[in-house]
Amino acid sequence: MESTGSVRRGVAERRRDVVERLVAERDVWVSTGHPEHGPHQVPLWFVWDGRAVWMSTGAASATARNVRAEPRVRLALPDTFDVVVLQGEAECFPDDEVPDDGAAAFAGKFGWDPRKEEGAFVYVRVAPKTVRAWRGEAELRGRVVMRDGAWVE
Repeated sequence: MESTGSVRRGVAERRRDVVERLVAERDVWVSTGHPEHGPHQVPLWFVWDGRAVWMSTGAASATARNVRAEPRVRLALPDTFDVVVLQGEAECFPDDEVPDDGAAAFAGKFGWDPRKEEGAFVYVRVAPKTVRAWRGEAELRGRVVMRDGAWVE
């Protein structure tokens, strides 16, 4: 990896930048795995509620099937220089059982409410256990900004 010449951010600045991006970004790459079918990766819209990422996908999608079989997932924001990778366990909520705050936040951000669609959807909630964030080579060391579900101080 080549040096980018960037200045190394401290943990507090990285955390602030991660939270700002989680609030502002629209898309996240979702990586799931199935014990028999292997890995699957797809971009989904998401909303950050301050504690967890909420996404929605078709109830019969590979993502939904994989999460039911193996809830461990990785999420990555779509930038290869300003990297943010979250790891945690996903919970699936059928569209008629999703907590109102998660569904309302999703609908508010995107102007689209999967609960009102004809087909069945699920909401996927991921409360990160680990978050890694870095910008270039200068920040590879110390890239863990959340460990065991708690922000690193």
